[in-house]
Parts: sequence; C-alpha cells; structure tokens
Amino acid sequence: MACSPLLMTACYALWTFAPGYPAFAAGFVCWGAASALRSGAWEALVYQELAHLKAERDYARVIGRAEVASTMAVMLASALAAPALTAGGYPLLGILSLLMPLVTAGIGWSLPESRRVDDDGEEEPSVRRVITAGLRQVRHSRKVRQALILLVLVYGLTGIDEYLALLADESGASPADVALLIGVVTAGEAVGGWLAGRGLRWERPLLVLAGLLLALGAILQHAVGFVPIAAAFAIFRWAVTAADARLQERIEDTARATVTSLSGFGTEVVVLAIYAGYGLGSHWLSSWQLFVVAAVPYVILGLARRS
Repeated sequence: MACSPLLMTACYALWTFAPGYPAFAAGFVCWGAASALRSGAWEALVYQELAHLKAERDYARVIGRAEVASTMAVMLASALAAPALTAGGYPLLGILSLLMPLVTAGIGWSLPESRRVDDDGEEEPSVRRVITAGLRQVRHSRKVRQALILLVLVYGLTGIDEYLALLADESGASPADVALLIGVVTAGEAVGGWLAGRGLRWERPLLVLAGLLLALGAILQHAVGFVPIAAAFAIFRWAVTAADARLQERIEDTARATVTSLSGFGTEVVVLAIYAGYGLGSHWLSSWQLFVVAAVPYVILGLARRS
C-alpha cells in the first residue's frame, strides 16, 4: 500500500521531466507494476483488520464509504485541474500529480496491520504459499468460484461507463453538458457506495432493475435519460461492494490477497472485452443500442437462479 503510490510518482516524474516515447513506455510499466502491487492488497487488508476487531460485517460499509471518498477526490482533482493548467501549464499539473502519490504512500504506510501467527508458528507465510493457497481455494471451493465470477462480471461490465460521453454526445448534448451529465452518473455511483452493505437480500432483483434502468436511459436518447442511468450505476456500485463482501467472507485468510487479485485480473479482462465489443459493435450499432446490449448481462445475472 506504500510502495504502489511511489511507483506512480516515478511514472508521473518520467512523463513530466523526460517526455518522449521511452519515458512514456517506462511510465506505463511503473503504472502497471503499481496496479499489480495494489490489486487485492487493499481489500485483503481492510477485511483482515476488521476481522481482527471482530467487525467483518462492516466490510461492505467501510469499502463503500472508501469508494465514495475516492470518487469525491477524483471529482475535486478534476475541478482543480483547469485552474492549475491555466496557472502553470502542464509542468505544474505534472508536479502536482507526482506529489499526490507521495501523500498516498504516507497514508498507506500509516494503515494498521495486525500480524497473525499461523499454525506452523510462522508470522507470515511465504509468497509461494500464499499464491498456492489462493489458487487451491478457487479450484476446490465452488462457493468461492461462484462469488469470484459474480464479482468479476458485475464489476467488469461497468467498463461501459467509458462510453457515457459518446452516449451523451449522441443524445445532442453540448460539450459542456456532456461533462455535467457524466457528473450526474458519478454522483449516482457515490450514492451507491454510500449505501453499500444495506439491503443485501435484494441484490438479484436490483441487478435486474439496474439493467432495465440502463437500457431505458439509453433508449430515451435524451439528457433526461441520464437520470435512470445514474440510478443504474448507483446500483452497480452497491452490487459490486456486495459481491466483494460475499467473496471476502468465503476466502481463507492465507488465500485472501491472491483470490482478490484474481478478481481484479478477471475484471480487467471483462473490461477489455467490453472495449473490444463496443469498438466492433460501433460499426453496425449506435451508442444507445450498444448500451442496451450492455444492460442485458445484468438482467441475466439478476434472473439467474441460485445454485
């Protein structure tokens, strides 16, 4: 949690002070390494610390509130980017970008971590043992596999949000209005994160509702359609946290970071599939039609019977 932001600082430093193809390539390597270090570590740490305090039931709420804080920070940074660019140009933006991860690294270093002694008397299992335990649990536990697949699909399918701007533009919104409409959806996601951990028994019906709302908002082909779309993304964010909490409950401590990292990898694969599908489908379908197609898997997931 402390090393990952330092790699992001190195990434931004390369891009700011040594712009060029080699620096940009090296920066993306740092970015990927930072993401790999962070993947699964945050969720595993939060759950294990809550378990240490015997407060595992609060996991969804804590993670949801953290996502809200993250979303608000992104919105604030986006709002400050324009005046910073005006005041100091890209060099100032670059310097600010590389300073922020240093603050994040300090926060990561300060996070509490309870050391647990396992049955063999080891304070921490080896990396190989952690990876082996994670893969073994996914392979042999049907409940873990089901929870993992659900989280990967629910989270990965939200990758369609990258094309909300195209949907808004197709609906006739001006460039300024596009930003506002994206802000409405972002606010919806924040609401969903804030409500995380509540009403978990309604997860499947709400997934169906979210899919229908996403399709409805796209079909309207109007700015007002972003209201149901925002509601849909609120449910998506809530459902992602619920699925994450369910997965964490089913994982053994020694396998937690590995299994959570697998969920992150699977999510990225689904997101890439969404990007490829959108790009390919755009040759024949308009944006609103592609969003309707993207809503179908959520309806299917919600209607699927419990095994």
